[in-house]
Amino acid sequence: MTALWIANVHVTDEEAYSRYAKIATVAIADHGGVFLARGGRHVQLEGRDRPRNVVARFPSLEVAEACYRSPAYQEALSHAIGASERDLVIVEEVPPAAE
Repeated sequence: MTALWIANVHVTDEEAYSRYAKIATVAIADHGGVFLARGGRHVQLEGRDRPRNVVARFPSLEVAEACYRSPAYQEALSHAIGASERDLVIVEEVPPAAE
């Protein structure tokens, strides 16, 4: 089953975070990740509001986790640490309903 990588981010250092985004984009694509949402408009209804929200779909939960743990993504993450406040979760999607 496919899985969604959902990140809620408050960027505190735009320059460093842009380095993260450049490297992370390649790492995510290399693992079959496809962006569904990337910092667009949003409405915060509950919880902590973080202005940057990112959703990417991966072929599976295992592939999404492997992406996170990959050397390329860890390199990207080194630029995000200290440059952002982030929450990240990977959630398996429900299968499509049979018609």
